[in-house]
Amino acid sequence: MKKFLFYIVGFLILTSCGSYQKLLKSTNAEEKFAAAKDFFLEKKYVKSATLLYDISQTYKNTRQGEEVWYLLAESYIGQKDYYSASEWYKSYVKSYPRGEYARECKYMIGYCYFLDSSDARLDQHSTYEAIAALTEYTQIYPESESAAKADSLITILQDKLAYKGFLNARMYLNLGTYLGNNYHAAVIEAENVLKEYPNTKHRESLSFLILQAKYREAALSAHEKKRERFSEVIDEYYKYSTEFPTSKHSGEAARMVKEAKKNVK
Repeated sequence: MKKFLFYIVGFLILTSCGSYQKLLKSTNAEEKFAAAKDFFLEKKYVKSATLLYDISQTYKNTRQGEEVWYLLAESYIGQKDYYSASEWYKSYVKSYPRGEYARECKYMIGYCYFLDSSDARLDQHSTYEAIAALTEYTQIYPESESAAKADSLITILQDKLAYKGFLNARMYLNLGTYLGNNYHAAVIEAENVLKEYPNTKHRESLSFLILQAKYREAALSAHEKKRERFSEVIDEYYKYSTEFPTSKHSGEAARMVKEAKKNVK
């Protein structure tokens, strides 16, 4: 009985593969389109994308082409090929700017870039592309259901860029005086991030890093510069403690300002 079932399953697989190979060689666009839609519904996205791509030029600038372009983009996103999906969504919007799926495709361009966005430690090209595309979507469709989603995605992406800036600033902080005054570079990097993303969830971490960098720079300064730089530490402490009175770094911040006041006196 087991052997019989094995042969039946094998036969069905071979038959299915054979049918698909015949479809690939077929010149009947309608047959391929119908099969591609079936494959799509079955979540066989590689097969659906292959067939849809084959007929994409045949249906270009036709009423059916609108659905071909849309399903092709959806097939690629089903494969988690976000770059290819974004390209076909863009192609759809360009070819069918008033099409049935135009608004959705406009949103999906940004969403694909969002999904393709790398870890904060890596290149952030897709992150910037996502922010630009999603911002454009919210400007064109401010009242749409997806506008709020787009705004939340933009916030996540901006926080990622802010975190990348924090990592860069922390790198300078850790380098210290190696090959120059890296404490100053850390302060500039962190301050620039706060100017660009003032509402980031990493605001406290960036603010404390500025305080740390100024304190370490002051502590290692020449005697004639200590008073001025420790005065800056005191000013920075009051800014930090006022904005984050219950910070987990309050103890360390208090220790730094205490030492700074001693040096100023």
